[in-house]
Amino acid sequence: MKEKKINAVITGGASGLGEATVRKIIALGGTVTIADFQQKRCIDLSEELGKSCSSSFTDVTDEGSIEKALLKSTSNFGPINLVVNCAGIGITKKVFSKEELHSIKIFEKVVSVNLTGSFNVSKLAFNKMKDNLLENAETRGVIINTASIAAYDGQIGQAAYSASKGGIVALTLPLAREFARYNIRICTIAPGLFETPMMEGLPEKAYQSLLESTVFPKRLGQPEEYAKLVISIFENDMLNGEVIRLDGSLRMAPK
Repeated sequence: MKEKKINAVITGGASGLGEATVRKIIALGGTVTIADFQQKRCIDLSEELGKSCSSSFTDVTDEGSIEKALLKSTSNFGPINLVVNCAGIGITKKVFSKEELHSIKIFEKVVSVNLTGSFNVSKLAFNKMKDNLLENAETRGVIINTASIAAYDGQIGQAAYSASKGGIVALTLPLAREFARYNIRICTIAPGLFETPMMEGLPEKAYQSLLESTVFPKRLGQPEEYAKLVISIFENDMLNGEVIRLDGSLRMAPK
């Protein structure tokens, strides 16, 4: 895929890891459709980046909303050859806290956005990519989902989040095996601690504690480093069905 111009749809592309990926692809001469629930930010970023970028208000739990974003991308820029799922939410809540049990509605919401949303987008993106023209057994398209090291090292209070991200990890290989006959690859990135909006608002003490838990480099990851890995996966046809931890060897403590 190295010589291919990228035409991507990025869910959660209006901020954090997704925004960094959008900016990286545009800088490399590609085109991007930002599919995000943050409508104003989505439009503002698209306008900032110019004619190579469009935006589509998207709810990843709604198939019709996803279809609209994919259609907008193909209408504006042609066949889609990269989809990156960065849309997600993180809600920290113990199963038993202050004499209350964890709300099933909160659990279902996190799983719905993070896991079901990733499946929805992957499924519908595959349905578009399978019709891309194929030359010399090349890759028709690449789908990249975003899990988390919480899928492996879930902390106290992360039951819902870890379950949703663990589901994305488990989803990777069966989808890669099924999509292989259509020359479509799928991988997952499992980031560690990154400087994203999810980190904003943390008390200074909590932030410093997270910083101290890192190994090397002794810092939080930068969204640009996630974006670089997206491009590496896109360019390397041997990367398929793989979950890649992007965490500087960090292993999370129980809390």
